[in-house]
Amino acid sequence: MQQVLLNIGTGATSLIDAPVPALQKGHVLIRTRRTLISAGTERMLIDFGRASMLDRAREQPAKVKMLLDKVRTDGLMATIDAVRSKLDQPLALGYCNVGIVVEAGEGVTEFRPGDRVVSNGSHAGVVSVPKNLCARIPDKVEDEAAVFTVLGAIGLQGLRLAQPTLGETVVVTGLGLIGLMTVQMLRAQGCRVMGIDYNPQRLEMARQFGACAVDASASDDLVMRAVEFSRGRGVDAVIITASTDSSEPVSQAAKMCRRRGRIVLVGVTGLKLSRQDFYEKEITFQVSCSYGPGRYDASYEQKGQDYPVGFVRWTEQRNFEAVLDMMASNALNVVPLITHRFPIERAEAAYSVLTSGEPSLGIVLEYAEARSNKEAGSHTVVLDGTRSFSVATKPVVGCIGAGNYGGRVLIPVLVKAGAQLHTIVTTNGSNGVHYGKKFGFANASTNAAELFAQKQINTLFIATRHDGHARLASEALRSGRNVYVEKPLALSREQLAEVEAAYAKSAAEGAAPIILVGFNRRFSPHVQRMREMLRETQGPKSLSLLMNAGAIPPDHWTQDPHVGGGRILGEACHFIDLARFLVGGRIVGARAGAMRGRSGAAPSLDTAQISLEFEDGSIASIQYYSNGHRSFPKERVEVFASGRILQLENFRVLRGFGCPGFRSFRTWRQDKGHAACVQAFLRAVESGGPSPIPAEEIFEVSRVAIDVAEGFGTASG
Repeated sequence: MQQVLLNIGTGATSLIDAPVPALQKGHVLIRTRRTLISAGTERMLIDFGRASMLDRAREQPAKVKMLLDKVRTDGLMATIDAVRSKLDQPLALGYCNVGIVVEAGEGVTEFRPGDRVVSNGSHAGVVSVPKNLCARIPDKVEDEAAVFTVLGAIGLQGLRLAQPTLGETVVVTGLGLIGLMTVQMLRAQGCRVMGIDYNPQRLEMARQFGACAVDASASDDLVMRAVEFSRGRGVDAVIITASTDSSEPVSQAAKMCRRRGRIVLVGVTGLKLSRQDFYEKEITFQVSCSYGPGRYDASYEQKGQDYPVGFVRWTEQRNFEAVLDMMASNALNVVPLITHRFPIERAEAAYSVLTSGEPSLGIVLEYAEARSNKEAGSHTVVLDGTRSFSVATKPVVGCIGAGNYGGRVLIPVLVKAGAQLHTIVTTNGSNGVHYGKKFGFANASTNAAELFAQKQINTLFIATRHDGHARLASEALRSGRNVYVEKPLALSREQLAEVEAAYAKSAAEGAAPIILVGFNRRFSPHVQRMREMLRETQGPKSLSLLMNAGAIPPDHWTQDPHVGGGRILGEACHFIDLARFLVGGRIVGARAGAMRGRSGAAPSLDTAQISLEFEDGSIASIQYYSNGHRSFPKERVEVFASGRILQLENFRVLRGFGCPGFRSFRTWRQDKGHAACVQAFLRAVESGGPSPIPAEEIFEVSRVAIDVAEGFGTASG
């Protein structure tokens, strides 16, 4: 299938051949018929991509400060790598989609194959969309009209926040697509509407929709015009749908309003406000959030948990339905808003119109009618049909997952190590095509089953979200393949037992495949140096390991116990393994305590202390804290042994105290051992073993991490 992507680093758009996305639980798979280019949002993204680094820095001063902090703690090169990686990731454009349901995922009963629906899917031949972001289209509404639904819902949500009543006077500032639809919806509400813009064509269209249209460039005093329009009383509400850096639209809105008037910001403006403008009139100001209640709520959007209609009457999905109903009754007419139509094959020409000076408003992309699901696209795309593979030379690799870690760290290391890259599998497909082409994979797919069917692939790298690790690793082991799993290996004892059983069965049937979890920190050159020096010491050791992890939102997927497993299991496991490696002995006891709020509040599960005991008498204290500051080093390790102290700061500087002949060891850039870990695994695969980390040790560390995360009490190793 075809899909439009944006390179956020350059602002260039491209049309790629991408695999059909995988169908996920709670999602529907939709074959696209029409999409609408959102002129404001998509032009803004393209302009941002084309801007110079200096201009971007001016627009995002907070991000600049974060980068400077990262330079101080992680080093310049690590920071440059992170920025380049972020800018290199492709962005799927579009969020106004009309199509036919091809398949409904597990848990979806509201939609069936053949239903014609609107969704916030991207510009792609087939999209996978959560069920709460879809709405069935009435028979009376044509595709070209329905494709405006999502933008209409944005305007409708702003209108709902303004709470207009019949007969009130409302100003709409900015007469783009959303503004012109807002004008019509206000008129349908029985309001008197005044529209403000600079564009003559849009002003004329607003007049046709029943508004009093005022040219902002020709009017000496917009405030006076608005007051006159309101019969001298001041307008009841202002809805701002403009996009500008200026704060003037908000200031003007406050001056136009009557006492206790309402202002709702749907678009984007500067927000340098004068208190006096709002104080005397007690004006209400509110920023509208996209399509309505449920937006950016993972429980609603991704997990499909609807809000009870008795408590939240208008969710984003129900706003979609309301817009479609207005179209069906002819209360909302969007056909005059269409200025251009392009087949998807000419998408780049459509974006040229968008970014040129040519007058445009609604730009619709059309998709050819597919006569079958197969004709609509395949789950696998061949990127290089000339490749041949040999298991007698380097490992033949398949990768599942290409997120930030996979694309930025894992796959580049595979390339440098000379691995033969066969197939890359991702959920949405576009990432797989991007990284597949960039690093030389033969195929990109959204179906892991097709990867497992490839007999040539003897080695798998798994870098998906955490809930898929154990299942995929077990399947790889049962099929006799070597497997590298990004941490954690499993989220529960049951999952871990499944992996252990698969490994034991493979071992019993012959040469066991190699399994390695990405506990990369033990492969850092600094840690290797520490281990060498610790071998010279006698007696038990005391370790202190600090992770200044930083806060992430509680609704982030890593915090979900069923998807990410929580940050202790998902990230602190690195330091459990690191302590195990430095001590060189089994963990025989583990305890953990989480920070609690006042008055017995629930514990903060990403701010905790873990205590480990080892069979040789050594002890380790792991402090995993999310309540620190980013300017402080992110990771610090200290080892006390036999009158000596080793201190490692952020995997850049190792210092020794009381260590004969050693004072410090520095590297010119941060090195957490990612490359060395992967390279050691590939060497073991090529030579036939042994594993760089014994399987028993991997299972031991994983078991301790699970116990600690589950209990926050006493756990046995």
